[in-house]
Amino acid sequence: METRQGNLSINSENIFPIIQKWLYSDRDIFIRELISNGCDAISKLNKLSLMGEYTLPEEYAPAIQVEVNDEEKTISFTDNGLGMTADEVDKYINQIAFSGAKDFLEKYKDKATEDQIIGHFGLGFYSAFMVSDRVTIDSLSWQEGAEAVHWESDSGMDFSMEASDRTEVGTTITLYLNDDAAEFANEFRAREILDKYCAFMPVEIYLRKAGAEPEYEEVETDEKDAEGKPVKEKVLKAPTPVNDIHPLWTKHPNDCTDDEYKDFYRKVFNDFKEPLFWIHLNMDYPFNLKGILYFPRINMEYESIEGTIKLYSNQVFIADNIKEVIPEFLMLLKGVIDCPDLPLNVSRSALQNDGFVKKISDYISRKVADRLTGMFKTERENYEKYWDDINPFVKFGCLRDEKFADKMKDALIFKNIDGKYLTLDDCLEENKESHENTVFYVTDEKEQASYIHMFREAGLDAVILKHAIDQPFISQLEAKHEGLKFLRIDADLTDGFKAESDEEELKKNTDALAEVFKRTLALEKLNVKAENLKNEKIASLITVTEESRRMADMMKMYGMNDMGAFGGSGETLVLNTAHPLVQYLLSHPEDESAETISRQLYDLAQLAHGTLPAERMNDFIARTNEVMMLLTK
Repeated sequence: METRQGNLSINSENIFPIIQKWLYSDRDIFIRELISNGCDAISKLNKLSLMGEYTLPEEYAPAIQVEVNDEEKTISFTDNGLGMTADEVDKYINQIAFSGAKDFLEKYKDKATEDQIIGHFGLGFYSAFMVSDRVTIDSLSWQEGAEAVHWESDSGMDFSMEASDRTEVGTTITLYLNDDAAEFANEFRAREILDKYCAFMPVEIYLRKAGAEPEYEEVETDEKDAEGKPVKEKVLKAPTPVNDIHPLWTKHPNDCTDDEYKDFYRKVFNDFKEPLFWIHLNMDYPFNLKGILYFPRINMEYESIEGTIKLYSNQVFIADNIKEVIPEFLMLLKGVIDCPDLPLNVSRSALQNDGFVKKISDYISRKVADRLTGMFKTERENYEKYWDDINPFVKFGCLRDEKFADKMKDALIFKNIDGKYLTLDDCLEENKESHENTVFYVTDEKEQASYIHMFREAGLDAVILKHAIDQPFISQLEAKHEGLKFLRIDADLTDGFKAESDEEELKKNTDALAEVFKRTLALEKLNVKAENLKNEKIASLITVTEESRRMADMMKMYGMNDMGAFGGSGETLVLNTAHPLVQYLLSHPEDESAETISRQLYDLAQLAHGTLPAERMNDFIARTNEVMMLLTK
């Protein structure tokens, strides 16, 4: 062919700077694009073979070779696909924005089953100029009598074409990297990017370093030595592809073992804690979607609840956690989803057609709910075993997705103070006789231990709700179930804790004790209440109304921590008139020890309810030492 030169035909003025600077958000994406083009070329050649228009060589093995040369600052991509003629290079390279894949499918759509063609040859190819000063193409078409072509461009705006000495069908693209992109000629950096974008591409990819010494390995032969052991010989080590062309999600769930699921999880997410369980998605209609979602084992105390769901299209990595496809609450999981039908733009960085994407999102949400409710019904023991780990995820899903909440409503369970798992109906039944439509709960088993003890003695039950998400979750349940109330275990004293008392006597004692405590503690806003409790060992405790505590929690969430002095946020100091110390204060309100006793009862109640501020804790310890010294006199 004669040498040609010219200007690239651009459909819109200044489109190349847009491609180079704004179409792709990450520079390393060029590796994905060029390998995707190679996969397309191989896919097209295979299709031509199936249609009988081309005969593949017997030894044909589809593959893409990536070669890096850090000395020359080059990286090349070689495929053994269908190649290009000079006219095709002119059409698909020199005229930017033509899609070779689209044109190919249009031509052959009635001759064979449509394969998915990954790339958009043209725009994808020009991602190479984000990192290169010069790019060359050497290609030989599959067509009989085709002449190999060499193309190169130094700027992405001007090109030259001439005959090439290439003899094998396929294409080699070589990038001469600019100084800012020299890192991509490093073998380890290139491998890192291949692992990121191309770990599961459907064609084997091999990475090699230019000039690297060949590697050998020892293998056993059929010959035996004098001792009868197999003789070993040194042979050239076979290259190993960097990718897995048959990832686990492409297989049918019945063909996958538990060990394979766990190994795949460790490999993809570098998490060596075994997942709790998983869901294998496998759908062909009305859209094609496959994937695996894992429920990870989470250490709630030390780890953030944040997962990673990797999105693929035809085994090509697109991005992590694309919110349009993955329902928000599923972001707590880890997994992979491959959906070839995703309406991606040419750079694969954005989604189009919101209605279709919403259907995909709804399907994923429904399958997760079906798996969980099915486990609740048929594997209740396992479901309860997993509940401590998965309940924040389930509750978040109920809060964010009304359809998910509706499906999960009968599979919601609660762990009570004795470690038993109950449905909401079970919880209401436990306290039905004394507290209809009421569920008591605990947020901290250690801090609320004394209250839990009281509940057990009174034959009452409570459930454990210790995560931040529990507060909005129970508010949602209260809104959906008319009359339902959730009360924290320290919200108020039920009649089951109280002995029979004279109301007038209690009021008189309340007034008297309030006067003593407000005077000795100098707290005018302190709410004091006298009660005659069955448990004579309890001298004092604190209750907080549910409404006030929820309001305080909400204010803390928004950074508003000042709820006023003690008693200004629904807190009440309850004093047991059946206890000797309280009786002493009632009979000796002016005694010199009244202040010490009052402060000690106040701080003990606060400690049983939670913690003391640093200054009050220091005073409490010093005062406790003084009281103990009195025992030695």
